[in-house]
Amino acid sequence: MEDLAFIRQTMEQAGPFTAVPGYGGVAMGATALLAAFAAARQASAAAWTLIWLAEAGLALGIGAWTVARKARRASVPLWTGSARRFALSLCPPMIVGALLTALLWRAQLTGWLPGVWLLTYGAGVCTGGAHAVRIVPLMGLCFMALGAAALFAPESWGDAFMAAGFGGLHLVFGMVIARRYGG
Repeated sequence: MEDLAFIRQTMEQAGPFTAVPGYGGVAMGATALLAAFAAARQASAAAWTLIWLAEAGLALGIGAWTVARKARRASVPLWTGSARRFALSLCPPMIVGALLTALLWRAQLTGWLPGVWLLTYGAGVCTGGAHAVRIVPLMGLCFMALGAAALFAPESWGDAFMAAGFGGLHLVFGMVIARRYGG
């Protein structure tokens, strides 16, 4: 029995993280599109930023809940093996994004936030995706490409980039993940 437990543990640690939530991605995309619509109508940078920070918190909650739900249904342990590596790879770029957000906010350079957010989120998804199903790193690269484009585009296009990335990419990749990898 000990040998079987060892073999199971070794296989769990070696395989990809399969509890990436496709329908959770779709939900995150839908709420991001609503946030983009609301943020585009704000007159102040503070209100704009607050809407997107609230959306980030909502998306984090949706993602955590749907990952836990999918992992439970598939009997995939969270916090061991590939799930732990996924989370540990995702977090550093997110921390960098939070620090850069504070810096840009303090410097009153909020026009740079869409590019920075898309780039750091994409980097996190790409690095975390190295421990997940094959399509996740591709999604991260798409976020990074949009982020790079947003950095060099006119500031007024920021909401369109945010809608395309956090809304559109989550919807498209969420549907692909749900269809190919079971919800």
